[in-house]
Amino acid sequence: MTTESYTSKAEKKIPNNRLPLLVHRNAIPGGGVEAVKACFKNNGWSNNWDYPGVYNYAHFHSTTHECLGCARGWIDFKLSIGPDGWTKLRVTAGDVIVMPAGVSHEDVGHSDDNIMCGGYPGGRDWDNIQPEFLSQDLYHQACKRIMSLPIPDKDPVSGEALHHWLDAPSSTENWNDWRDSLDRRS
Repeated sequence: MTTESYTSKAEKKIPNNRLPLLVHRNAIPGGGVEAVKACFKNNGWSNNWDYPGVYNYAHFHSTTHECLGCARGWIDFKLSIGPDGWTKLRVTAGDVIVMPAGVSHEDVGHSDDNIMCGGYPGGRDWDNIQPEFLSQDLYHQACKRIMSLPIPDKDPVSGEALHHWLDAPSSTENWNDWRDSLDRRS
């Protein structure tokens, strides 16, 4: 297994997160719905589902982090990560994305046989926020929920501590200014 790490920063009404998005390549060799879901459950990421693809519109979650495992085929994601703010990323069977709350994602194409599996630390429920429908007040509330989420005890694949997240700086470029701006009154 190899791991890719992608950073993000708040942009317009997409909060993103100081924690990096991780892509574990070939994490579950060959994929398979039961193998992916069992791996997630064994590592404390439950409330699992399997479905062909994911939502085909930009959305993020404010109530939980999420892992997405490709059980079959491939899927192209558009993600609010990287130096230019948006990155297109393909995952194939056996790859797993560990996505911090606040990162926007959408399915922009997938193979006809694609099946994705999802999981959430501690079995948390997820919300579904589309940035274009957020008022400023609802955006601030979502940001505060995201910042109060704990780092999960285990990586959904390895079962080890999420070192990429535990070692992430508590203050990244412009993070403190952005966080403080949420409490300012105009």
